[in-house]
Amino acid sequence: MKKFLLCALFVVCGLAVNAETNDTITVRVKAMRCEECGHKVKNALRQNPGVGALEFNYERRTVKIAYDPQKTDVDSIYRTIATTKRYKASPYDPTEKIRKACGLRIDDMHCQKCVDRIAGILNKIEGMDSIAPHLDKHYYFIRYDANRTSQAVIRQALVKAGYTPVNYYTDDRIAWAYFLIPAEAANDDTIESVLALDGVDDVNVNPLRKSLAVTYLNTALTEQKLLEEIQKLGIKATLPKPHECSEEEEKK
Repeated sequence: MKKFLLCALFVVCGLAVNAETNDTITVRVKAMRCEECGHKVKNALRQNPGVGALEFNYERRTVKIAYDPQKTDVDSIYRTIATTKRYKASPYDPTEKIRKACGLRIDDMHCQKCVDRIAGILNKIEGMDSIAPHLDKHYYFIRYDANRTSQAVIRQALVKAGYTPVNYYTDDRIAWAYFLIPAEAANDDTIESVLALDGVDDVNVNPLRKSLAVTYLNTALTEQKLLEEIQKLGIKATLPKPHECSEEEEKK
């Protein structure tokens, strides 16, 4: 038993030493736009015996790579990524301005007061470049610096203020739905459950407004069909009544 414990201790110590000797490098990967791209880059890097853990950021198009300097080096890592033919790595500069854009559908943006309030929220976020509201279509077009903020931070700020943003696309096949749900259902479990439905692209909830917003393919779903599918999940969703902005909401 004592011999076994000593062997186990040596193994643990060996793993700790290996972990401590790992270096990391973060690189920008041109043309890496999504998880599918990341999967291809990951498969290539796995062919390099010295590469360890990988951390992807698709907004910045970066990969943080842990590697064993005794088995590989930075030049080898660059060459490995280049074997994909499509993707090429370059040094990552955390001070560089990385311009990104996104469209957010905000169905609980009903009037000019809402537009102005959201503008005030967005303009307080560090890294915001420009914003363009489209009240008639209930969406904001946003440009930002991905090295200073992210779409997740932007969405979180809007949710905290009582709005329910989801992805917006200028595509005729895309539609949006907005439902009311019980406060206890406005959580991550609901987001994951609805996101798993066929034809659904994006989901968000707001516990303050007790709302559920969905971006979906209208070639696969209708609003009524989507509502039925959500209700089958055990989520008591209903269509909202026509909304009128109130002074009380304006002060929130």
